[in-house]
Amino acid sequence: MRKPIRRLGMALGVIVLVLAGFGVFVAMAPLPSYETRPPALKVEVTPERVARGKRHVELLCAGCHFDSGTGGLTGKRMVDVPTQFGWAYSKNITADPAKGIGAWTDGEIAFLLRTGIARDGRYTPPWMVKLPNAADQDVEDIIAFLRSDDPLVRAQTVDDREGEPSFLTRLLCRVAFKPFAYPQQPIVAPPATDQVAFGRYLVTARLGCFACHSADFKTNDELNPERSAGFLGGGNAMPDVAAKLVYTSNLTPDPDTGIGRWTYAQFRRALVEGIGIENEPLRYPMVPHRILEEHEVAAIFAYLRAVPAIRNAVPSPDPYDVPAGDRGKQVFYKYKCNSCHGDTGLGQYDLRQGPARYPTDDALIAYVKHPERAKPGIAMPTWDGVIQEDEYTPLVGYVRTLASSASGR
Repeated sequence: MRKPIRRLGMALGVIVLVLAGFGVFVAMAPLPSYETRPPALKVEVTPERVARGKRHVELLCAGCHFDSGTGGLTGKRMVDVPTQFGWAYSKNITADPAKGIGAWTDGEIAFLLRTGIARDGRYTPPWMVKLPNAADQDVEDIIAFLRSDDPLVRAQTVDDREGEPSFLTRLLCRVAFKPFAYPQQPIVAPPATDQVAFGRYLVTARLGCFACHSADFKTNDELNPERSAGFLGGGNAMPDVAAKLVYTSNLTPDPDTGIGRWTYAQFRRALVEGIGIENEPLRYPMVPHRILEEHEVAAIFAYLRAVPAIRNAVPSPDPYDVPAGDRGKQVFYKYKCNSCHGDTGLGQYDLRQGPARYPTDDALIAYVKHPERAKPGIAMPTWDGVIQEDEYTPLVGYVRTLASSASGR
């Protein structure tokens, strides 16, 4: 009897040693590398392609890659990556040949976007958007824009900053998250006239809404989005700029916990203007998607009304403490301006330049009420009718103090 027990103990010991060794390897090794097989692709750069590509880049890439300090897609720290995945930085994707992607071929860019494998073979972490199901035209439009002379992608010599993937990320990249195969057949988007099918394409392939709005990034299925756990049922915990957890909304047609009772006007206001049905601002990392066209918003709504309903009461976001004292600061926190701008006004979007551009309070208030009139496509809510009229003056006064502090005055 003792001999079998001894053998079992030895076997368990070997297993423990193997697992420990694998754990050490995962913790110490870089993320995996793979063979690169970029296609022989050459994208024709036309004004039409560049215009479409810019929309895609602003919707998919700019939120992570745009640095307000450089005014271009030079990369920055990605504050909305959950801490369980580590410390993340996006890359410089401007046309600089040494620091950016100016020396990459069109095929290498397409291969990265499709598979997740960079030109040197390194697998990009899970927070990098992959487009395995996007239409060929969308991918080529993105490449055309990256080849343009638009200020967003004009060459800038800015060094990349390396992130610090957590052990969980390193492990997932070894056992769960793998590169996608490059498509062997053409991919064509459904016609916009087929509203539900086109809406599905937007939600699952072009915009990837399901990735945030399903149960958890770790259980998403990029190739077969509907197989993702809690598909579009929300509850995925994501940090805002102030490191407060925000839980993504349930977008299924459940009447009590989803959007089953929402009207199209309510949905459109939330998606395009960033204001929810209780007349409250949506919390970052959700931002207004102003550059979506009306037929795209309608298609998304039609598709979301057609998906299976999930009853999932999403928790409320972590609350903010509204500080005592300065009323302007109180208004700033009351409307969760720090969710995007942080405590200093910098955050994900730098508001400290606003007072210089709008030297009078009336001009700055007009901008805050309707930022989209001054900057079409801006990822800032339409505050008119949300912030109370007597709150604007103290609010802009506080914003001016943030700008003055930043400039040292």
